[in-house]
Amino acid sequence: QVQVQESGGGLVQAGGSLRLSCEASGNIVSITLMAWYRQAPGKQREFVARITPRTGTFYSESVKGRFTVSRDNAKNTIYLQMNSLKPDDTAVYYCGVSAVAASAGGVNDYWGQGIQVTVSS
Repeated sequence: QVQVQESGGGLVQAGGSLRLSCEASGNIVSITLMAWYRQAPGKQREFVARITPRTGTFYSESVKGRFTVSRDNAKNTIYLQMNSLKPDDTAVYYCGVSAVAASAGGVNDYWGQGIQVTVSS
């Protein structure tokens, strides 16, 4: 199995910065994609950013130029550096990982529990 754990959330004032981390662990054979999503109260979960070995990084229009996703392959960890935060960025942020686990066949998706990010105005 694959476990996914987010960390680094919290409360910040508008214009401030936060850095989220997401670590994948377990019987991982390979990781094809790691991504960030978020869900604000009363809204559907939306894509934020992703990083893959083949295609690199990709961002939603709402965070492009403010957020940066990066990866430490040795640690199976990705980071989301969030700058110039706005109240609209307030949400629970989830990390999603597409990976091949030793105990499962093929590529499966795994999710973290989510972490709260609150931006005050």
